[in-house]
Amino acid sequence: MGNKSDTIYVTGHLNPDTDTIAAAMGYAWLLRQRDGLDTVASRAGALNPQTSWIMKKLELEAPYLLTDASPRFDSVVHQLDTVLPNSSLSDAWSLASRTGGLAPVVSEDGIPYGIVNGQSIFNFFQEVIGPRLDMSDHRIVDIMSAECKDAADTGVPKFPLNGHIRDSLSRILREEHTDFFVVDDTGHYSGICHQRGVLNPPRLKIILVDHNEPRQAIAALEEADLLEILDHHRLGNPHTHQPIKFTVDTVGSTSTLVSEQTAEAGLSMPPALAGMLLSGLLSDTLILTSPTTTPRDKQAAERLARWAFVGNSPLKGETIQSFGMAILSAGAGLANKDPNDIVSTDIKPYEAGGFKFAIAQAEVTDLLQIREHLTELQVALDDLKEKRGLDFTALLVTDVVRGSSRLFISKNAPPILDELPFPPLPDGTRDAPGMVSRKKQLLPAILGILEK
Repeated sequence: MGNKSDTIYVTGHLNPDTDTIAAAMGYAWLLRQRDGLDTVASRAGALNPQTSWIMKKLELEAPYLLTDASPRFDSVVHQLDTVLPNSSLSDAWSLASRTGGLAPVVSEDGIPYGIVNGQSIFNFFQEVIGPRLDMSDHRIVDIMSAECKDAADTGVPKFPLNGHIRDSLSRILREEHTDFFVVDDTGHYSGICHQRGVLNPPRLKIILVDHNEPRQAIAALEEADLLEILDHHRLGNPHTHQPIKFTVDTVGSTSTLVSEQTAEAGLSMPPALAGMLLSGLLSDTLILTSPTTTPRDKQAAERLARWAFVGNSPLKGETIQSFGMAILSAGAGLANKDPNDIVSTDIKPYEAGGFKFAIAQAEVTDLLQIREHLTELQVALDDLKEKRGLDFTALLVTDVVRGSSRLFISKNAPPILDELPFPPLPDGTRDAPGMVSRKKQLLPAILGILEK
């Protein structure tokens, strides 16, 4: 990458699913190819099992993990040259003349020792010569032959390279020092930062894909420069300081939108990346059977398949249907999964009608699997509600083969939810025949009750 301040991070929502990972990767690639931007695909959380399986099959690396947009010390660090503690003071003087007045002193093992600067040299001279300077004294050569460790300021504060600047601001403002060491996780020298840079750090440049609600975005988004949003969900967009490019369209996946822009630019994606976008599309639309599916999604699937199923691709010989079934199978099932992971891996928070709630979704190949996990799933859902301080939580368990679902709702939920058009079953769940989409079927039903 070039100048770090010019880097643009393309990132999806918290608890990323396959579409949000694919869209981030695909859109970052498109912006580099079409617009020449310095973009990095990133993710706001861990990959789920389905996405991990796809990326392994396609031999792709996971996007950069970016969970917080707050500036870190790595954005203001300057990797200045150093001198050793036993180097002569004249070496430090020479280095300081090239660095703006300071010479970092770092031990051979890479651990910061101190800084030689104008103040530390003055203090050293005063200590050696005394308060009054005799102009006939010729000891200056001897003094400059002294070792750097004797003249270094060893009280220079150290800050972690990956640490958030905001967490250390109060300490920095109290410090008499204006230059600081930046160290890595093992305490080794990474560079120097200056107070003026720390107090006015460059803001991260962010593009959001597959979401536009602040509650679903990376932390401290307000501390970044939000440049663009590309999405296919309901509006809940964050405030911005200036106009931005905002694209929200009624298609089944954000991967569809990325593939359309790629085609409009006269480009075709590399096979593996096209396979990733196709995965996001097929996952979000349940192999083009979800009610969210549009003719544009079907056209995008054909386009991406043409790019992805070529002779040198890991997907050679696949079809949309065969690859789609493999994708759904990779993410489906409740066995061998921690109940807490099931209710929190694919979850989205919402707020409506004065209520705060979250809806999770899990996929299975047969709803009969629920029988063996009823109690632990209900307990996990109730615990999630308490831990997050929500009014209620819900889990939609979807049979991706038969296109139907069962709905779990946390205990002590608002009574108004009894009006949901999903009949309760003896096991405590609710029957949701024909329901497969959280976005287009379940969420509108809940919002319609809470906001009336």
